Amino acid sequence: MATDGLGRTIDYLRISVTDKCNYRCRYCMPAEGVTPLSHRDILSIEEIVEFVRIAATEGIAHIRITGGEPLVRKGIVDLIRQIASLEGIKSLALTTNAALLPSMADDLKAAGLNRVNISLDTFDPDAFAYLTRTGNVADALAGIEKALEVGFDPVKVNCVVIRSLKQDFLEFARMTVEKPISVRFIEFMPVGSQAGVNDAGWNEGDVVPSDELRQTISALTAAAGLGELAPADPAKQPQGNGPASYWQLPDAQGSIGFISSRSNHFCSTCNRLRLTADGFLRPCLFSDKEFSVKEPLRAGSEDGVRAALHSALDEKPDAHHNKVGTERNMSKIGG
Repeated sequence: MATDGLGRTIDYLRISVTDKCNYRCRYCMPAEGVTPLSHRDILSIEEIVEFVRIAATEGIAHIRITGGEPLVRKGIVDLIRQIASLEGIKSLALTTNAALLPSMADDLKAAGLNRVNISLDTFDPDAFAYLTRTGNVADALAGIEKALEVGFDPVKVNCVVIRSLKQDFLEFARMTVEKPISVRFIEFMPVGSQAGVNDAGWNEGDVVPSDELRQTISALTAAAGLGELAPADPAKQPQGNGPASYWQLPDAQGSIGFISSRSNHFCSTCNRLRLTADGFLRPCLFSDKEFSVKEPLRAGSEDGVRAALHSALDEKPDAHHNKVGTERNMSKIGG
């Protein structure tokens, strides 16, 4: 079992497999996109699998594949298949904007993918187009339906809450009543180093604390005749390794989660490391410390890989301390 320098159990690894994306979300990357890493710069499928094999022997048991948009990475289905077959890996999930999911979901499920998180910040077509710059909300909704059809369990919808963005929270809540979906509302985080932190112009005023949002949603659902939110039955909470606190509407098929990374951070129970597409381990989303596993992987040094992993564990901070800004943008870190 892997533990960090503060004694926390670390068993969850988020792996960015590409910095490329078919969207240009304002809080993730600039309008012109990012200068893509060269083929040589990013870890190969074989290198990712080898790192996960080694990490699994150190206690990593839960893997989430991210990007950029992971479904644009060539060989993604084969990567899923190989990771799913590794000894010690207990769950394998993927975060996606879902635009490519209708054509790929069947193959991903057959390869061993257990569950998906789908990013959807608004139902409004104009607001969606504004935020993503290139996206169509109909594609995301089709991806959600396909994820349910093929039997991913659970299907989670991640919504980054931005006070100045048009977001229909009642519609999100209604989705959990009608479908076995877990909607998770994520506080807007100051990731990036561009002017205003990121292209969405992050500022503290755009952060909606989870407690405030929960009260707002509960009032909206009560007024709409859906009842009020109540703590979800632990037995009915969705599987996963994330930090959400879950609530539920009466007779709902799904649940509503709140991830309060700013207003009530969960650093004391953090269980994760992040691997960037170019082969660096990050102990924390907001820590700019990184440890290369690419070099020892390419040198064929398993001991070197383990040393980098242990260094990342030892350097995992106690908390993010409300840090504002990171040297890398979200697309370079991994969503």
